[in-house]
Amino acid sequence: MFTGITMNFKRYFIRVLHRLQKGPGYTYKELLVWYCDNTNTHGPKRIIREGPKKKVIWFFLTLLFASLVFWQWGILIGTYLSYSVSSSLSIGFKTMKFPAVTVCNASPYKYSKVRHLLKELDALTEAALERILQSKHGDAISAPPLNSSETVSQRLDLKLWNQIPLVLIDESDPDHPVIIDLFETDQSGSGTRPNSSSPALSNVTSEAQKHKVAVKLCHHKDTPQCIYRNFTSAAQAVTEWYVLQSTSILSKVPLQERIRMGYQPEDMILACLYGAEPCSYRNFTQIYHPDHGNCYIFNWGMDEEALISSNPGAEFGLKLILDISQQDYIPYLTSTAGARLMLHKQKSFPFLKDQGIYAMSGTETSIGILVDELERMGYPYSDCTMNGSDVPVKNLYNEYNTSYSIQACLRSCFQAQMFENCGCGHYLFPLPEGVNYCNSEVDPDWAYCYSSLRASIGHRQFCIDSCKETCNDTQYKMTISMADWPSEASEDWIFHILSYERDLSTNVTLDRNGIIKLNIYFQEYNYRTISESAATTIVWLLSSLGGQFGFWMGGSVLCLIEFGEIIIDFLWITIINIISWGKGLKQKRAWAQYPDAPPTVSELVEAHTNLGFQHEDIITHSHDEVPPPGALPPEPGTPPPNYDSLRVNPLAVIDSDSDAEAS
Repeated sequence: MFTGITMNFKRYFIRVLHRLQKGPGYTYKELLVWYCDNTNTHGPKRIIREGPKKKVIWFFLTLLFASLVFWQWGILIGTYLSYSVSSSLSIGFKTMKFPAVTVCNASPYKYSKVRHLLKELDALTEAALERILQSKHGDAISAPPLNSSETVSQRLDLKLWNQIPLVLIDESDPDHPVIIDLFETDQSGSGTRPNSSSPALSNVTSEAQKHKVAVKLCHHKDTPQCIYRNFTSAAQAVTEWYVLQSTSILSKVPLQERIRMGYQPEDMILACLYGAEPCSYRNFTQIYHPDHGNCYIFNWGMDEEALISSNPGAEFGLKLILDISQQDYIPYLTSTAGARLMLHKQKSFPFLKDQGIYAMSGTETSIGILVDELERMGYPYSDCTMNGSDVPVKNLYNEYNTSYSIQACLRSCFQAQMFENCGCGHYLFPLPEGVNYCNSEVDPDWAYCYSSLRASIGHRQFCIDSCKETCNDTQYKMTISMADWPSEASEDWIFHILSYERDLSTNVTLDRNGIIKLNIYFQEYNYRTISESAATTIVWLLSSLGGQFGFWMGGSVLCLIEFGEIIIDFLWITIINIISWGKGLKQKRAWAQYPDAPPTVSELVEAHTNLGFQHEDIITHSHDEVPPPGALPPEPGTPPPNYDSLRVNPLAVIDSDSDAEAS
């Protein structure tokens, strides 16, 4: 049985090979005529069946509409490959997790605890402000004492000033501006108090509006050069200059010491209530934020499950009373008084500088929350990431065990660029391993490098291209309202109770300038889901392609199969012709080896005739001799075959041909 199956398979295989060798049996012209006569597509039939004039007309019409079909197909395929998306909005209703709430003080440190570190810087700032104010009034600049306890003979240590100085730019002549240093220094790097002997400053006129205050940033390596950061207001210039100087000073302070110098939770969080359950500062997680010092997060979800809000409304939300103690703010570093707060997802790092809001002291701030859930499609529809694992930037905020966000990626990228270009890390961002924070003593050019890097469009674009948005995100939309709190009628007893609870004192230690009340709650349980879906699918593509083909050519899928069939036959004929051409070329090369025409098969056979079948007498006697009487005639020799070819067809092939003819 197995042998029979093998023989049948072999016979079938030989038949297929024989069929492939024969080809479809058409020429190109015959194939084209057959297709036009048998296809179901409109147009080609009319080309071969109409008269000469109509043939030309139908040929051009068919060519025109076929071109339109391919043009439309190109547009449709391009639209599909663009992977565009459509957004849909749906509204749902469910109980939701209460967001994580981060609260910080606007001032990162208590001035009473950092005064010793900023003493020299504050003295320089006060002296610089005096000179700026005198220049604005057009007066000759003298040097009044900073306060009654100091004398003019006292000297200022100008090391900080020489590292990042403030200058006045006189633009009375726009083509030749005059740069005026506020302090004169000697070679040792120290200097005296400002005096009226400075020729540049003594010539300041009443055209005060033409003077600008700028921060001078210099680069001392290789070719020394300086840039000037101009500001429209001296207040902006002094604030920026003070931030750069204080950053250099505080970057040398250990983290635990900086935490100790900030606002502690028991001093800042006076009262807490979530729904009907009391809470305290112990229910908050403390983190250190470089911009705002100690921050406290409620319901972060790191150590325990996130809280569920039982009902919408102010009575079921979070109520806080905070004391910001703004009388202990750093005067030149923090000019805004209030609490900085932010609502965000659990296990995400709060970037309050970008996404936070302020709550004003002496008010009750109510924040109603609405939830938007964003669902983006991934590659190839959008360049988003699920967890940041496919982002080439190392996330420096992983040390907080938080989830990926594009803000974390951008800051990590900037810190990596900072280290690559400046050799140190900026104080406001986490440090990579083995990198130190920048300070003016070790890295005197860091401020110049940082300012250039921050202003560089190329570096910013590099980070934007490297980072990706998250595919799924939750956004909290806030409705904010405020009212004075406490009222004049109730402030006396409220301040007495809060002061006693915090300090165990019968004296009032709190006032309206430091107290903030917060109400944070869901406005409603309706949430919006904004989701993306593919605008074009493969079903849309196939239906659109078929619609265009049917509209312009009256075709269908079967017409495409017919067209594919003729393409296969065309290629089949072409391959057989190429093989035949190759064999003919090989045969011509073989004939070229003979000087004359090659012998035929008959000639080759005659040259090798077998004489063994002839009679021996025929060989020994001559042709003229007569055979004796009674002798048998000689046996004839074997005649040569009268064939032009010795090719013998296999029986299987002959059988297959006969079977094919019979069928």
